[in-house]
Amino acid sequence: MKNLTGLVVSGSGVFVPSQTINNEEIVESFNTYVARFNRDHAAEIAAGTTKALLESSSAFIVKASGIKNRYVLDKTGILDPEVMCPRIPERPDGELSVMAEMAVAAAREAMAAAGKKPSEIDGVICSCAVMQRAYPAMAIEIQAALGSTGFAFDMSVGCASATYAIHVAKGLIESGGARAILICNPEILTGHANFRERDSHFLFGDACTAMIIERAETASGVNVWEIVSSKLKAQFSNNIRNNFGFLNRCAPEGIGKPDKLFVQQGRKVFKEVLPLVGHFMTEHLAENGLTATDIKRLWLHQANIHMNIFLAHKVLGHDPSPSEAPNVIDEYANTSSAGAIIAFNKHNADLATGDIGVLCTFGAGYSAGSVILRKLS
Repeated sequence: MKNLTGLVVSGSGVFVPSQTINNEEIVESFNTYVARFNRDHAAEIAAGTTKALLESSSAFIVKASGIKNRYVLDKTGILDPEVMCPRIPERPDGELSVMAEMAVAAAREAMAAAGKKPSEIDGVICSCAVMQRAYPAMAIEIQAALGSTGFAFDMSVGCASATYAIHVAKGLIESGGARAILICNPEILTGHANFRERDSHFLFGDACTAMIIERAETASGVNVWEIVSSKLKAQFSNNIRNNFGFLNRCAPEGIGKPDKLFVQQGRKVFKEVLPLVGHFMTEHLAENGLTATDIKRLWLHQANIHMNIFLAHKVLGHDPSPSEAPNVIDEYANTSSAGAIIAFNKHNADLATGDIGVLCTFGAGYSAGSVILRKLS
């Protein structure tokens, strides 16, 4: 293994909403919508001009994804067949925004784990797949709410946003630009989910994660992981896309169309992104003189259970045990950039000093980030 960076992840935190939706609840809502649609369009369906919608089932969801539950900010709106969208009221500009509120909660947990005061945080990076607004930067609002100073900025690289932020934070600290940086990944994915689309209506949950990155010599936490190496990858693809943005008002004919929500060509993604990420991960390990036998744990992006099994097999050379590649997708669903950090947060304390794990996130772009970690304490 090559020389270590001297930088560490010294604390992590997770926030999830109090409301949950299980598969049976979301299926009941979706199937009610399907029955109503097919009834209202019976003539067109009979004439062959409109396709009948197919029902969903909990068995289908579990088989396709491994998901059984999800945490959400608003359960009522999502499950109402007339609405099928979370209802999250706008807040006055003088109040803390929803995403910042989630981030502050996760950040405080991460700071407590790292033993860090707000005055010791020199930078805040808010990195997630979908931003609540264009500006001011969410990160600056989070910084102000926590009472820290220095710089703050937003970034978005789809589901790879967390590992991209780690890589950027590492570089900023190495250059002397900060002592410690807080990374926040607030994800309100139910806001861009299409709950009327059978292949994706069950995919998403809401959550936020946070991490503290700093130099090893300043770390005082009890569960500290040294960053051995970080590596990023991008290769353009349209197979995961959301066209919602400020220019929509300039093309009113497209407002409200399905492409303004999450759209995915699932089979193409599975076929293309897995070989890309699998090669990327094994290449990163080889560059650091590591092999499969050196890796104790993989914390992978929580999008699909079959993807994670495939990637873990590619990296480890065998089907992974639950300990080798823990999954949290059954409880949390797909929380984009937050998913792998949730897995890390819940499944790292049991490892021994010197053990090595890999944190890897990937998704829209295509984008991928890999972080090799070694436990210090």
